[in-house]
Amino acid sequence: MSETPKCEPLFDSSLGQELEKNDCDVLITIMGVRHLQDGELLVHEADAVSTLFVLIEGRLDVISNVDENEHVVYTMKTGECAGTRAFIDRAPRKATLRAKGNAVVYTMEPEAFESLLDEHPKIVYKVMRSLFRLTHSNLMRMNVESQQLSNYINKTGGRY
Repeated sequence: MSETPKCEPLFDSSLGQELEKNDCDVLITIMGVRHLQDGELLVHEADAVSTLFVLIEGRLDVISNVDENEHVVYTMKTGECAGTRAFIDRAPRKATLRAKGNAVVYTMEPEAFESLLDEHPKIVYKVMRSLFRLTHSNLMRMNVESQQLSNYINKTGGRY
């Protein structure tokens, strides 16, 4: 029998911030659990996998391949989500995710999530709000980093 996710770690994640206990009880019924060993791949760049991942324990390296070389572009911390774009639009993955040390990840498939629409539309709404908030936050962070890089290259906006 497969392991059932628990609500408490989900509440502490960026996905579960708006969830109430009864919402979580429903949501975990469609989620899975993955245990990863140090260095184990969760998903590879360009894979056609639409799974949403919520990091519950440990850390995950987000890796981009440039000229056939791997570059760690970010290290996820507990509570963060990965795969929001692939989950929503079912496009191929833009990055590889690899465990940095042992990790536990909750998973959710789009089809399972969509099965909640008829009977639990408020839960779907809350999760979608969370996904939008995550995407917006990432975009804002990238805009700041882009502006900082531009300032550095053009030697404006500060001491370099």
